[in-house]
Formats: sequence, C-alpha cells, structure tokens
Amino acid sequence: MPAHELENDSTTTTDPLARERAHLTASRAALRAMREDAQALDIRDVTANWVNAAVLQAQIDERIKSLADLAHTPLFFGRLDYLHRVGAEQAEGAEGEQFYIGRRHVHDAGGDPMVIDWRAPVSQPFYRASRKDPQDVGQRRRFGYTGGELTAYEDEHLTDPAEAEQTSRLLQAEIERPRVGPMRDIVATIQPEQDEIVRSGLGGTVCVQGGPGTGKTAVGLHRVAYLLYAHRERLARTGTLVIGPNRSFLQYIEQVLPALGELAVEQSTVDDLVAPAGIEVRGTDTAGAAVVKGDARMAQVLRRAIRSHVTPPEEPVVVVRGSRRWRVPAYEIAGMVEELLARDMRYGAAHEALPQRIAHAVLVRMEEAGEAPDDRVQNAVARNPAVKAAVKAIWPAVDPAKLVLRLLSDAEFLAAHAEGLLDADEQKAVLWVKPARSVKSAKWSAADAVLIDEANDLVARTHSLGHVVLDEAQDLSPMQYRAVGRRCTTGSATVLGDLAQGTTPWSTASWAQALHHLGKPDAVVEELTAGFRVPREVIAYASRLLPVISPGLAAVESVRESPGSLEVRAVDGAEALDAAVVAACEESLAQEGSIGLIAADARIPALARALEAAGHAYLSPGEETTAASRLTLVPASLAKGLEYDYVVLDEPAAVVDGEADTRTGLRRLYVALTRAVSGLTVVHAAELPEELAVPVAA
Repeated sequence: MPAHELENDSTTTTDPLARERAHLTASRAALRAMREDAQALDIRDVTANWVNAAVLQAQIDERIKSLADLAHTPLFFGRLDYLHRVGAEQAEGAEGEQFYIGRRHVHDAGGDPMVIDWRAPVSQPFYRASRKDPQDVGQRRRFGYTGGELTAYEDEHLTDPAEAEQTSRLLQAEIERPRVGPMRDIVATIQPEQDEIVRSGLGGTVCVQGGPGTGKTAVGLHRVAYLLYAHRERLARTGTLVIGPNRSFLQYIEQVLPALGELAVEQSTVDDLVAPAGIEVRGTDTAGAAVVKGDARMAQVLRRAIRSHVTPPEEPVVVVRGSRRWRVPAYEIAGMVEELLARDMRYGAAHEALPQRIAHAVLVRMEEAGEAPDDRVQNAVARNPAVKAAVKAIWPAVDPAKLVLRLLSDAEFLAAHAEGLLDADEQKAVLWVKPARSVKSAKWSAADAVLIDEANDLVARTHSLGHVVLDEAQDLSPMQYRAVGRRCTTGSATVLGDLAQGTTPWSTASWAQALHHLGKPDAVVEELTAGFRVPREVIAYASRLLPVISPGLAAVESVRESPGSLEVRAVDGAEALDAAVVAACEESLAQEGSIGLIAADARIPALARALEAAGHAYLSPGEETTAASRLTLVPASLAKGLEYDYVVLDEPAAVVDGEADTRTGLRRLYVALTRAVSGLTVVHAAELPEELAVPVAA
C-alpha cells in the first residue's frame, strides 16, 4: 500500500493528487461560504423581544466560530468509496458513492455534502472496515498533509484479495508527527477498538483502563464530540463537563474539542468543581488526614451530623387567625417529622416541606369547622410566626460549611457522629490542632472542600449534567468520586485512567470500587492495551515497574518499534548531573518536536538555574510550545497526562524519594518514564531503583 507523493512539476487533471487538491480548495471555499451565510443572517424581524434576540445571536455566534477554517488543520483526512449507494439494495451494477471524511460537515451551495463529519454513521467504516469485514467499502483512501497542504495519499482496496495487507505509512506518520503546541485531536488515526468506545451510547457509563500511549484521553474527548453530534439537543439542555487532574493538563487539552467544532464543553479540575463559594482553600493535610477525609465513611458521618439538628417537638403549634385559634398537637407534628426522615429527603427540602405540612393540618381543621380555605390561606399559615418558630426549633436551617467546621473542630461532636465509623486514631487525624474561629478564618484544605460539597448536597440536591468525562480518575478519593458522581446522577460518564499511574495515598485499588463510589456500579469497563504513542523500547523499560506498582495489570503492547529511542546515562557524582542533563536537553533540541525535562519537584530549582546558565529558555507545564520555544521544565507531580516528543528524565531515584512511600514513588516514576513519544533519555548519578537496574539491551 504505497503512499503517493505530490510532485513539484506541473500536474494535469488526470493526476489523482491534483483532483484531490482541487476538492480541498473547493471544500474550503464552501466552508467560507457557509460561514459568510451565518454572518449575514439578519434576525431583526424574526425575534419577539430582546431576550430572544440575544439568545439567537449567541447561537449564531457559536455557529460562526464552529465554521472557522483552521489553516494548518486538514479539512478532510480520508475518503470512502462505497461499492453501492448507501442504504440502497446491494444489487449487482448499482452505482456506488464516494465520501470525504473530515472534522466537520461541509456542503456546497446546493446542499450536497463535500465533506462528511467523522461522527456521521456513513463515516464509521473509515475506522471499522477491514478485509474481513469491508462493510461495502471498496477503497479507503488516507491523505497526508504538511501543515494544511495536501501532499500525499494512500489507498487500501478492502475487497481485492490480491492486495497484501500492510501497515499504513501515512497513519504511522500522523501518529508519530512531532508535537509542538497543545494536544491535537486523533480523529484521523482512531483505531477500531477506540472507535467502539467513542461511539458507545449516551445512556451508559464507560470506564476506560488504558496504559500510557493508548490514547485514552483522546478517546474520552472524542466521545464527548461524538455524543454532542448524536444527542446535541439533549446535551445542549443538560450540559457536558470535562474534568482533569490539574489546570496544566486542561490547558494542554483545551484545543482538542474546538478543533472538532465543539465549543460548549466546560472544563474543570475536581478542586475547582467543589470549591465552596466564599471559601478559600489555603491549607494542607497530612497524608493520613487526607486519606480519612477522603474515605466514603465520611459521607455517613456528615449525614448523621446534619440529621442531628432535627429535634422532636415537645409543644403543640397554635396558629391564631382573626378570632380563631387552631391547635396542632406535638404528637401529630412528630409524625410529620418521622415521615420526612423516613423519606430520606434532602435536609433543605424537608425544612421547606415541614411548614407546609403543619399548615395543611391547620387547613383540615378549618374545613372541619365549615370554612373553605384555599392555597393562599395554606401559604399564609405556613408563614405564620408560630409555625416559623416551631420549624426553626424542630428542623433548623444548616450551613454546610459551619457544619464541617464544627466536625473538624469539636472532638465531642465528631465522636458522637463518627461512632462505629471512625476509630479514635482516625478521628484524631482529621481534627484540627488549632480549631478555627469562623468559616472565613479557617485554613481549609482541598479534602475539606470536598466534605463541604458533600454537606451541600445533603442539604440541597446538586445539579446533574448530561455527560461528564473524568480523566486520570485513578487518583481520586472515594469522596471525590462521590462529588463527581453528583454531577451526573441523571446523566452518564466516561471514566478514564490507569491504575498503575495512581500517585495519591488514596488512589483507587480497582475500577469496581471507583465506579461504586461514583454511583455507576453497572458501568462497562473497557481496557486499551495497544499503545500508539510511546515507543516499544520505552514502554517495555517502564513496564519493569508494573509487578511492584500494580500486580496483575497487563503491560501495554506498543505497535511502534523505534530502535534507539531509549538511552540510560550514568554520570559520576551529583555535581556532574546538572551538566549532563543540560547536554541531554541540547541533544534533544537538535531533533524536531517538543522536549520535556522531567524531574523530582525538589530538583526543579537547581535545573532551572542550570538551564538559565546555559542560555536555554524553558516553559512551565501547560504553556504552549512553539517552534521557537520547545523545552518545558516539568515537575514530576505535574507530568501526568502530558506528552513530549523527547523526554529527558533527571535522577529517577529522586522522583521515587519525593513521595511518601516507595510504591507511590515508583508509580510517579512510571508516569515520568512514559511521557515520551519519540525518545527518552534517563540521566542519573544515584543508583537506579532495582527494577530498572538491569542494563538496557543494545
């Protein structure tokens, strides 16, 4: 399956590449015309008021943005030649159809399609068709580009038994293309097993276990794009959200969905998602305290603490209206309270319901006395001072932040509600040494914010979205899973992660546990084991750690063989280390693409000074690489989810020693070792971890 390159000499209309380039030019012109049509829309006479006009104009503005032609992004990347007309009977001699597959739909002035959206059903065989199952496709054509210029094509004749099956050179070149700038979409290179996940239905939650380089993040983002295409009206009402591990990661992926024409997807970290209004997170927890605060048992502690505010009535409620007095006895009100508790309503909803229950009891007495009260009378009784005073005493309002403050400050209050759930040592671990005086003065930690979010939900239901993507999910605590799960109780989720890359003390041990806490125990778990990004030599080296960090987890089988992609350099003494690392970076800079210098967090200042002394500017994680600035200095704690063409890894032993325990340190090292797309250079002065000490085969 040879790739056909574009010649520099003149071409005629019989040249396939010339025809394809002409179609590209015509398609770009059609896209410009579609955008100009949207810009020319006049809505002055079609809207009833300024509110409708503003809403409609916002929709038009989004449409205009989605039709932008990105000059360096191919408008189409493939072509399908069907043997028969799609949807017609496959009779002999029936005329076939030809479709160009791209990132978005483009049509001509007559409405005929020039480019088909990759998410459309007719595009699916581009990813799924094979010689065993051609799906009525006679020929699949892939296109190669330099920038936005079409430079090559490659044909695969799926129904020709004489053509030998080969690996696509253009597909491989696209996968290996140097990475400068933010993360790119993989729409041109989606593999069949990835496509199955991408096109799975909106109704079910999918969990994707995928090792480094398997494309799980890209699969999750493309699934969002597909769901927005297939269920646009529903998700426009309910909303979508992508959750990443940190803001650097979100900056890295933020251009993927806009490149696919999807602009309405919110992005957030878990910390930002649960940040309580008016409360600043500025404290930290010990690992032990964070583990207990993140345990699912804390949800039950909070539930008990909130319900402890409910006090059975001891006095009747007497409502005075005019010359009449209406009495509701304490035992009757107690029955109402018991009913509300049994229904397990949100605390705040029950607080609002109780005065209406009492008012209804008064109205029954009025009717028995021959009066004819209506709903207005019931609402007036519910606002009666006697009723309001009774409700305040029986079912008082609860401030979630104040409740958590009391739990973490008052040992007796915590003990009363943690009895049988947390032992004495666990209670001591979460109690503040110096109790805060107020919510505003408290030094809240990230784990505390999650507790407040849980308490908020116990008081008032959290709004649910239509779909949530949760990336690097293995690092979440059970309470964080609950916080995310609250955001999709009536929707679905795509959960992405790798158990071997769990680097928090509370990282999940199994996806079954994680999905239980998320509230999606019936989710389908898919495993991606084919690696398309990390070279075989690099992933094999990193996989030496798997028996220790995640026993039983299958190693990634990389499809990319790249001899010389791994080099391990030992230097003599710590003084020579910085210079050797800088030299390795300089060698990598001689190659095309992005370079990541990854090191233990404690080593970052020294390496920054060494780079500056050598005259090398560098970026921080999340900053966009450019052709002029390709080197990023990456603390190991922020490396997860990022990719670089070439990685220089400084002192593996320091990465391991930077964590609270060896297993977590080795997991952090596994992450750092697997960020390279083309080449990895490991530079060390201290002894390597014993799992990596075996010499690398030449």
